[in-house]
Amino acid sequence: MANGSIEMVLEDRGMALADYGMSSTRGFLAPFDPETVALPVLLQPARDAAMDLPHTLPGGRVRRRLEALPVIDLSEFCRDASDAEHRIAMVHYSFLAQAYVWGEPTPPTSLPAPIAVPLWRLAKTIGQKPLLPYSSYVLDNWGRIDSNGPIDLSNVYMIQPFLGGQDEAWFVLVHVAIEARAGEMLARFPALIRAANKGDNRAIEKDLATVATVWDDLIAIFDRMPERCDPYIYFNRVRPWINGWKDNPALPDGLIYEGVPETGGRPQAFRGQTGSQSSIVPAVDALFGIKHASDPLRAYLDELHDYRPPAHRRFIDELRAKSRLRAHIQTAGHRSLKALYNECVTKLARFRTRHLDYAARYINKQAKGDAGNDTSVGTGGTPFMKYLKKHRDEAQNQLLDV
Repeated sequence: MANGSIEMVLEDRGMALADYGMSSTRGFLAPFDPETVALPVLLQPARDAAMDLPHTLPGGRVRRRLEALPVIDLSEFCRDASDAEHRIAMVHYSFLAQAYVWGEPTPPTSLPAPIAVPLWRLAKTIGQKPLLPYSSYVLDNWGRIDSNGPIDLSNVYMIQPFLGGQDEAWFVLVHVAIEARAGEMLARFPALIRAANKGDNRAIEKDLATVATVWDDLIAIFDRMPERCDPYIYFNRVRPWINGWKDNPALPDGLIYEGVPETGGRPQAFRGQTGSQSSIVPAVDALFGIKHASDPLRAYLDELHDYRPPAHRRFIDELRAKSRLRAHIQTAGHRSLKALYNECVTKLARFRTRHLDYAARYINKQAKGDAGNDTSVGTGGTPFMKYLKKHRDEAQNQLLDV
């Protein structure tokens, strides 16, 4: 989008969250209720196979079952169905792909056509990569126990699992709860941009106070991860399923997508699902003008931007292009505004510190597994521990002088 067009969005329509599939009560979570989305009969065999994974994976011969699925043409479905239907179909097919690749001791060199062909078409339709993304793992993979109740840890469940069980569900649902609570904070971002452009310090102060309060809640939710997700269970029974096939020593050449003409039969390499595909922290960095020096994690995070839903990428891009919040507060000379800005950045750093702590406890301190579950790299395929602390410290080092 050209700068002039971005300016029009900001000034004329105020970056309405609905334009990005977002809301103040759901943040980046699906704007629809995933548990209510029905799929056509054509997709029922795949949906049944996906939902049956907790039964078939423990047997160690899941590939035989998945290879027997029909190869279906989704041209009409992708043309006529709703975005919600596309995304729920993507949830099930992406879980099938991960189960096929990691469901037996030795990973295959190719993904069979019954999975590869529909998955490739769905991914192309929704503008994402043809494997399990964070959006299918978290954003579109939850339901409410009480449909009239809140989206929080007391009232949500995981729809599509791999093995099932409390630890797997809790890991996902903590992220769901964080995404939902972040909505109130994200809803203030367009207003903060407008206020900074107009020099409305009173409005900036009010909205930054809201952001700071929400950060407290996000950290409190994140702190609950150990309650029902054990580090050993996570490492051995949850993490293996979400690895990708780029920079993964278990699949050094990537994976062939059988029956997909545009690949030319060549192996394809994609990053695995990771919480770093969440759009919350990048959106905060964009609004607050937080910069990170070039390093392998910075390059990796830049690459992950393409793994987010297109509307969420656009939201971050527009924040980054037009936010003058840091520059305005820096020159406005108001100590209270600088103090509030610094409070928000400090809490962002605290959130990153918790992420660093979990990376150490849930991954690095666990025994070395197979190549596909290596503790030295994240599920996205990057040596993460060295750089998480650096990025946390970089945020902390960009506090304003009060």
